[in-house]
Amino acid sequence: MNAITTSNTEEDSIGLIQKYFSLTETQKEKFTLLGRLYKEWNQKINLISRKDIEHLYLHHILHSLSIAKLTGLTDGTQFIDAGTGGGFPGIPLAIMFPGCSFLLADSIGKKINAVNGIIKSLNLENVKAVQARVETLTETADFVTGRAVSSIGEFYTTVKKLIRQGNKNTLPNGVIYLAGGELSRDIAPFGSRASIYNISDWFEEDYFIGKKIVHIRV
Repeated sequence: MNAITTSNTEEDSIGLIQKYFSLTETQKEKFTLLGRLYKEWNQKINLISRKDIEHLYLHHILHSLSIAKLTGLTDGTQFIDAGTGGGFPGIPLAIMFPGCSFLLADSIGKKINAVNGIIKSLNLENVKAVQARVETLTETADFVTGRAVSSIGEFYTTVKKLIRQGNKNTLPNGVIYLAGGELSRDIAPFGSRASIYNISDWFEEDYFIGKKIVHIRV
């Protein structure tokens, strides 16, 4: 792929992440490159809405990183990002947590091809992306993440077999789901096993008003 020069907008976007996270120099480099890669790949395949690409860092990268505000992670923690689409939240989390491993799965081959291209360009060794329906996966993990893939109940039913028992983190093993709106009815069947976190408690941008993380422990 042809090189794309770093714009002031990209630099400002790194500032958006640094507003909420302390980054190493390696992480700064990877998050800067991430924006360039998505803009380039998005010219070939619609990983992100063409109208939304200018809001990549706010709507997609920082949104994904809200999970990092939820809990600190022990090295060796394993994730499955089910229905990863364009690589969210898996790729930003993999940059943020280099000691953890991430399996990104999606049934659309073109998207996984692009995601693998991004992973290779970033030289991320803790990420693997596969073309597969979630129902066919045999791997297990401490956490399964999702981002507006389906209803919470349907998502949990589909992925619960992928979540291993036992906990190595403060947050119990389970599903971590990015969602929005009124979710009380959706999580009612899970009782005390489900918790809702308001992303606006961590990030002050208006975009995050009403956006939430749902954690359901196994």
